[in-house]
Amino acid sequence: MSDQGGNVEQQADIAAEGGHPRAGRTLRGWVVEILVTIGLTLGIFLGLQNFVVQPFQVKGASMERTFEQGDYVLIDRLSPRWDDYSRGDVIVFHPPAGFDSEHTPFIKRVIGVAGDTVEVRSDGLVYVNGVALTEPYLYANDAGVAGPTLAQGQTRWVVPAGELFVMGDHREASEDSRVFRPIAVSSVIGRAVFRYWPLTSLSVITPDQAP
Repeated sequence: MSDQGGNVEQQADIAAEGGHPRAGRTLRGWVVEILVTIGLTLGIFLGLQNFVVQPFQVKGASMERTFEQGDYVLIDRLSPRWDDYSRGDVIVFHPPAGFDSEHTPFIKRVIGVAGDTVEVRSDGLVYVNGVALTEPYLYANDAGVAGPTLAQGQTRWVVPAGELFVMGDHREASEDSRVFRPIAVSSVIGRAVFRYWPLTSLSVITPDQAP
């Protein structure tokens, strides 16, 4: 009789709690699971963006017609840790102080690396270590003619260690190392590797640079 009485009292306690003694714990577990999932997702996203790949929107005309205003590209932030930047790479970097009040990253092409001598000569061509560059990526008019590359004061640079000489593909619309001199490798965010928008322009970005 005592056991039966105990069972009756337990059933009464359950009824007083709404008939679901584990409902509260189940709800809490569900909430915790959702929060953990969100936290892990954010952590993975931030980790990928900070250390692996990062999206970037092209602004301005300095890389026409390689990229158009509003194009989206993915920046590889990982491989430069063991694979140094090379001539022809398209990179995204923080501009030198005073060249962008909004701190918007620039996108340009690497023309010279440490130790290179870069020259802009009167014939409108760019020379690296005395060899004229073949630059099929240069902006061309509707007739398919690319304009000359013009110097903006200084015409010859020796790229110091730890720096890169960069130019835009649309030379007439580009503020680049001809103006602010070579940039520090430490200012580079990463190498542009893939254009994913617009969908009609999906493409892998390759270094179309050949002396």
